[in-house]
Amino acid sequence: MSRQDSTPQFGTGDFGEALWDPDGGAPAGIIGPDGQEAPKRFNVYRNNVIVSLTEAIGQNYPAIMNLLGEEYFNALARAFVIQHPPKSPVLIWYGGEFADFIEAFPPLAAYPYLADVARLEWAWLQAHHAADVTPLDPAALSALPADDIGAAQFTRHPAASLIASKWPVWDLVRANRFDPEAVEGIDLNISQSVLITRPELDVGLVLLRPGGDVFVMSLLDGAPLGEAAARAQSEEVEFSLSDCLSDVLSNGVFSDLQAP
Repeated sequence: MSRQDSTPQFGTGDFGEALWDPDGGAPAGIIGPDGQEAPKRFNVYRNNVIVSLTEAIGQNYPAIMNLLGEEYFNALARAFVIQHPPKSPVLIWYGGEFADFIEAFPPLAAYPYLADVARLEWAWLQAHHAADVTPLDPAALSALPADDIGAAQFTRHPAASLIASKWPVWDLVRANRFDPEAVEGIDLNISQSVLITRPELDVGLVLLRPGGDVFVMSLLDGAPLGEAAARAQSEEVEFSLSDCLSDVLSNGVFSDLQAP
């Protein structure tokens, strides 16, 4: 019998399905060095894979781990891993569905803010690994003719994003990840919108002013400056164009602008 003929055969689908079923057995064809079936070896491998992915989720969502406690978080992350196997071998991109998973997880229904905390942590990770692009020089806007400023449109910096939440996500993430001593108390009855940027080496989280979320999102969606300002003003009477524009330009939200 040839070496090819004696090699145990099993489908990659069977192997993959067994890998994500902790309660299932080993797929047929798992053979140890002694030539015998080796279900224990497969179980060890399966457990190592799940543990490694669970740890990766923990590294990507430290604020969620702190809020839930390590034991509960690991159980939650393990459940997520089993339902959401990675699609890429690059683990820094693993876990993008975790916020939606938390939001739909019945035992956590009493803690609805957790999903937005996870979304903010994921946005931080995306900004951290985004492409290096020189941010727009704020002077570029002031150099335009006055009649063209309202029609100016901006190109989003690869690291820029916005999380608009009905919960105090800025305070929750700061208290449970970045600066615990800076937050004395958290009022769950307030909403916060956070701008995520990385104009240079470090990711920045900026708490937006009233109306800033509508203004920034409009600009990120391609609306001209004048239109974005009008939208924000119509939804928030305290909106300040000068302050919000200063926030976005000074924090590297854009990489370029286009004007008539």
